Formats: sequence, C-alpha cells, structure tokens
Amino acid sequence: MAVLIQSVAKKSPADKKGVRPGETLVSINGHEINDVLDYQFYAQEKKLVLALLSPQGRGRAVTVRKDAMGDLGLEFETYLMDSQRRCKNKCVFCFIDQMPPGMRETLYFKDDDARLSFLFGNYVTLTNLSERDVARIIEMHISPVNVSVHTMNPALRVEMMKNPHAGESLQILYRLAEAGIALNTQLVLCPGINDGPELEHSLTALEDLLPALQSVATVPVGLTKYREHLPLLREYTKETARQVIDIVDGFGDRCLARYGRRVAFCADEFYLKAELPLPDEAYYEDYPQIENGVGMWKSMETEFCDALDVCDLPPETGISVGMATGMAAKPLLESFARAVRDRFPGAKIAVHAIRNDFFGHSITVAGLVTGRDLIAQLKGKDLHGRLLIPSVMLRSEGDCFLDDVTLHDVEAALGVPVSVCENNGSSLLEKILHP
Repeated sequence: MAVLIQSVAKKSPADKKGVRPGETLVSINGHEINDVLDYQFYAQEKKLVLALLSPQGRGRAVTVRKDAMGDLGLEFETYLMDSQRRCKNKCVFCFIDQMPPGMRETLYFKDDDARLSFLFGNYVTLTNLSERDVARIIEMHISPVNVSVHTMNPALRVEMMKNPHAGESLQILYRLAEAGIALNTQLVLCPGINDGPELEHSLTALEDLLPALQSVATVPVGLTKYREHLPLLREYTKETARQVIDIVDGFGDRCLARYGRRVAFCADEFYLKAELPLPDEAYYEDYPQIENGVGMWKSMETEFCDALDVCDLPPETGISVGMATGMAAKPLLESFARAVRDRFPGAKIAVHAIRNDFFGHSITVAGLVTGRDLIAQLKGKDLHGRLLIPSVMLRSEGDCFLDDVTLHDVEAALGVPVSVCENNGSSLLEKILHP
C-alpha cells in the first residue's frame, strides 16, 4: 500500500525538488510507506530518496534533503495516511454502546488503533493487530503502548469483550514486554465480573511483565441510562469500592517493596465511591496514569495550593466568579473556593455541580456534562458575572459540548461570558483571580 500526497508546502524541500500533489509516495530509502508510523520512522535521516508514482502510473525517484526543521513539506489526506482502525470488540461495559441516539456520527466510532496509542496515548485492546503490526512495533521500538487489558484470564476476556481472539491476544503483551516495549495498562472493573479474585489474578499475571510494565490503572465501569438490550451490570458501592482499593493497594505495597514503585493504582473515582480520603501526593509517584483519572484530584489540589501560597496580591477588580463541574468534583472545587476566600476575604465564588440528566445520574464526571444540562441547571442562578468550566467538558475538535451545544450557545442562554480552564490547578487559580 502507498499513500497519496494531498499537498506540498511552498518552498519546502519536497517542493524545491518538484514533488507535486496527486503523486503517490511509495517508499523512502527503499522502505515501503503505508501510514504515519512508517513515514515518521523512515524519514528520520537527513538525506531521503523518495519513490513516487504519478497519477498516470509513471514511477520516478527524487532525492531530498530535509530542512533545519526536519520537515519535508508533504501533507496527506488524513493524519494517519489511511483509515482509522475500528474496534472489533463488543465489550459488555463499552460506553459508546450506552450513548443516546441522535448524536453526531463521530461519537459512535469505536477506535482501536495501536498507532493512536503511541501517538496520542489512546488505549487499545490488541485484538485487531496483525503479525506485521506486532513485528513493526518491536522493530521500530514504538513505546509506550497503552493497553486495555480488563482481565488476564483469557476465557473471561473473551466473554467480556465478545471477541473470540480477545484471550489469545494477551500473548502480545508478553512479546512486547520481552522486546522492551513500555506498557501502560488499564482494567475497567465491573462488580462481580473481573474484580475480587479475578482482579487478584490479573494483577499477579501483569507482574510477570515487569520491568516493561510501567503502570496499571483500575477504573470503575461507567453506566449510563441507555443500557436497554445490554448486559446487566451493577455500579460500585461503598463496600465493593473499598474491596477493590484493598486489593490494588495490597498489590501496590508488594511491588513497592520488591521493585521500588507501586505499579498499580485506583482511579480517584474509587476513593470517592468508597468515601475514603485520597492518598497523599507521594503515593502517585510521577502520576503515570493521570489521564485515566488516577491522582488527578491530588495533582490539581497540589498545584492549586502551591500557586495560592505564592499569590500575595488580590486582583484589583475583586474576585467574582461562578464555576461549573460534575457532581463528583464539587467537594474539590468547594475546597478551592474556601481557600481563596480565606486568602482574599470578600471573594465571591459559587460552585455549581451539574447533575447529568443527559446520560443519567450515575455519571458524575465533568467530562460528560453536556451543554443543555449546563444551561438548564444554571439559568437564573447567580453566576457572579462570569462562568468557568473545565476544558474536559468540550470536544477536542472545538468549542462544542458532547450534545453539539456550543460555548456561544451557553453564553447567550446564561447571559455571562464563559471561560474554559485547562485541567491544572494553577491555571484554575489564574482564571479565578483574573478575568
């Protein structure tokens, strides 16, 4: 397979050598180019021989020297250079299967693309990797690879993922580990299915992947109200969440004693469900799975308090702001608001926790709050002249919420400017203090 060149940047090395849009890039220095990983890996040398094919089928070779920025100037139809790989599993806990009807088509796409794992940190199941894919990861030493494991019991993995190859694909983990590929893994836990003794088994089996195994995150299943015709699953309770924490922390303590690092962690949501305080900052080491909700609260708390400690002067205009979040994060933001009021008496800060009527009340994270819930529950409230929301409420491709409501729609409906804050404690404090 070769890739079509869509455009060539003016005055770029490729443009100066006469490479034109519409030509097909067949190989670089004799290596076949199929996608972005091939392109990035084989285009590292300073001097490159590009094998090209014209729209009429005529082949030619062009020698190009990269510029100081290391760029050839070639653009392709898609970033991956071919189609994104769709997930072949039918996991019993899949969130996409629990989406309401009538949303935009892209929200129903299930990706399971190992290239996105390396490039953007996406998690993959390994079930759709070919032998060539595995060999290429090892040859190129693509690292780290983030893997949705869920269970190390092959038969249970087949049952949970509804894919006959789900069990055998676990062997890829051992091949990657043996080749020195760093692995981050996650276990989405479902009460009574892959927790308890099965969780203990999975953690013990994952220990065999050390030292390549960098981290294990355990995350509770998320259940929306749209589960008609889907397998019956339960939510975690205070008691069952504590059982998971006990198992994971027991394993983590053992790893800490043996290897000098914890390896396994529970997502913050488990501590909230268990009504237990979060561990201290040292527990999370270097926050290896913060994007999976592991230590996110503690990190934000530390950043916020550190920034507040060195913030001596109050803003000239005074502090007046409303903050919106999911139900789960309300206690954290309220603690931030109290800290600001203690430092700057007279500060007006209102924290508004948004109940998730769109997906169901069991969904409590800020990242799944929709624009229409935000509007419905904040309309008529005193927002103190402006509103802060976390960036996780918005889709990565722009200023839209999951339900296609835009920031402009929210501002128009609520009658106040809305500011977006990155998921960082110091950035949040800056937004609170300075409109």
